[in-house]
Amino acid sequence: MSLWLFGVLGFLLIALVGYFVWALGSFASVVGLVLALIPLTIVFLGVRLIDRWEPEPKRLVAFAIAWGAVAAVGLTLLVDTALTLLLDIRSEEFTAVVQAPIVEELWKGLGVFLIFLLARRAFDGPVDGIVYGALVGAGFAFTENIQYFGLSLIEGGGEQLTVTFVVRGLFSPFAHAMFTAITGFAIGLVARRHGSAQAALGAGALGLVGAILLHALWNGSATFADFFGLYFTLQVPLFIGFILCIVALRREEARLTRARLEDYAAAGWFTPEEVTMLATPAGRKVGLAWASQLRGDRRPLMRAFIKDATALAAVRQRAITGRDPLAVDDERALLIRTRATRAALLSY
Repeated sequence: MSLWLFGVLGFLLIALVGYFVWALGSFASVVGLVLALIPLTIVFLGVRLIDRWEPEPKRLVAFAIAWGAVAAVGLTLLVDTALTLLLDIRSEEFTAVVQAPIVEELWKGLGVFLIFLLARRAFDGPVDGIVYGALVGAGFAFTENIQYFGLSLIEGGGEQLTVTFVVRGLFSPFAHAMFTAITGFAIGLVARRHGSAQAALGAGALGLVGAILLHALWNGSATFADFFGLYFTLQVPLFIGFILCIVALRREEARLTRARLEDYAAAGWFTPEEVTMLATPAGRKVGLAWASQLRGDRRPLMRAFIKDATALAAVRQRAITGRDPLAVDDERALLIRTRATRAALLSY
């Protein structure tokens, strides 16, 4: 990940801190910050569950959250201010249902696309896309919540702040994560097949349309209808559908891992029993339990074995699709490492 991007994010962060202190004051900003950490933590832990099979690099996780929390919010504020000055838009309904979904999802989606462009070897499929998109959305919601919570405290005191926190922080912490996850999912579908920038841009644009429409529907339910009524009849079913989609994708990811490891088993690198252990949640649990009973508790070695084998399966998939010129070198290194880890596990 390019250092200049983190430099830009650092500059925007300083500008955002100044904006919040100016607009909300120090006390309201701090209160908003502390409360906004709660839904951010909820979403982050949820995304960690999605990402357990093949965890994404920590630097990309940090970048995704930072892009959403700093760059996407900062750019959205600039565009919103420009539109207000140029077009004199005063309709809150238009802003909530049309302007906000388009502007916010555009900048959030750009963050996911940048991750694909700059780290496409860590962008293996739709699950990765959902993870990156959800993290960008979580970061955006975090900063947005600071503003909403701070304004609620200033305008309505503790009572209004409580209502705002319950609605945004507890009832719908995953909203922004779901919106941008649609864009990430679309880019991830392309990443699994061939990974060209042009194809990812086209797929991302289609995903962006879906993200905008869902965002507009969500905001519209709060603007034009009974929020709590539609929350249980529309928003909860959408969230359940989102979870079911992730479960299906996780199963597909495990199936793909098994298929690629079976390629290596056919060549003698793994035994069929090892493939079953490495490519199923139940097998991994059994493997870790077995490793814990070995001399010195060798669960760290088993975790490394599982991690490298999963990475090896992903490398194999990239090699098959021909989208990673460095796959052969990675494959060789991972094969050597898994063999060494196995030897350490079985040593006496």
